Amino acid sequence: MDIIRIPRSKIGDIGRLAFADPAVDNLAFGESDRAPPDAARAALIRAVEAGDTHYVDSRGRLSLRLALADYLSRVHAKPVAETRIAVTASGMAAIGVAFTAILRQGDKVVIHEPEWPNLAGAALARRAEVVRLPLDEDGAGGFRLDLDRLDAALDGARVFCLNSPNNPTGWMASDAEIVAILEICRRRGVWLLSDEVYSRLSFDGRAAAPSALDHAGPEDRVIVANSVSKTWAMTGFRVGWLVLPEGERDAVGELIEATHSGVAPFAQEAARAALECEDYVAGFRAFCAEGRAIVGAGLAGLNRVRYSAAPAGLYAFARIEGVADSLELARHLAIAHKVAVAPGIAFGAAGEGHLRICFAQSPEKLERAMTKLRAGLAALT
Repeated sequence: MDIIRIPRSKIGDIGRLAFADPAVDNLAFGESDRAPPDAARAALIRAVEAGDTHYVDSRGRLSLRLALADYLSRVHAKPVAETRIAVTASGMAAIGVAFTAILRQGDKVVIHEPEWPNLAGAALARRAEVVRLPLDEDGAGGFRLDLDRLDAALDGARVFCLNSPNNPTGWMASDAEIVAILEICRRRGVWLLSDEVYSRLSFDGRAAAPSALDHAGPEDRVIVANSVSKTWAMTGFRVGWLVLPEGERDAVGELIEATHSGVAPFAQEAARAALECEDYVAGFRAFCAEGRAIVGAGLAGLNRVRYSAAPAGLYAFARIEGVADSLELARHLAIAHKVAVAPGIAFGAAGEGHLRICFAQSPEKLERAMTKLRAGLAALT
């Protein structure tokens, strides 16, 4: 059949094993078991009960766009106008719409890896050429982006996809690095698509990770994608947004209309309520920090494991020395040890030999799962 095909999700392969066996503790997906904010759930229920279930502006409800402008202006160093914001049906939809807006067949898209595979998948679905730039490992389990290699890779490119904080590694670009990336993109005439879905989940004491919104102006060829999924544990609500160059929002609104016709109004009301829940954000960050510590303790002292605590995000990304097939290892751990983790190869060739562990889980689940994982890794020969 004449259908565009993209690589199959290897995370999904492990997820299917976990779904098939209730005894498996699933740490493979980027989703928390913590409940969303009470205010968000209540707002959704009120909206449904009031009959708020019909079509709304494809650009997003004005009340939510205004709330997002206020929220982003509070969190970041520069104000963000409502006229630059479009609401989408998830963060993935935001990225898909952004690519639809700026990519043409054969365009070169540069993505740093290890990468969230959906980024490349969305570019490939639009018949772009994807070029991957590996992050450098620092020898202690951490990562860095080589800016000189990035500059060279962006020769002739249309888009650079920055994912910071990064899924799966937890790497986080500094303010200085973002300024340098912006300078390179401006000089090269390259669009910057910045996926900042983990921006509020940094562990260095700041309110948000360094962002393109802290440094780019409204005239820059910069698009920032985000969603409520990670910061407020609202993965199933499917609400995301784009911050666009000034003057481009309404054109992108037409693309939203042509792709998914907008976002459910009751979900938008839930998102608007969540934006006011700063106490929830702080509590969820602390919840994740506790999980990060539990996973770190579970990995400590294992001879073949090289791991540095992630500075941000929801994941531990650990190298398992001597492992050349992380998918097979992940299958073995799920079947024999009843713990599911994501194989590093799911995040590109630069991720091979690693496992990704989602630590945004209850302490009880993590303690149990890490006991299983530690036993499985200790038994490797």
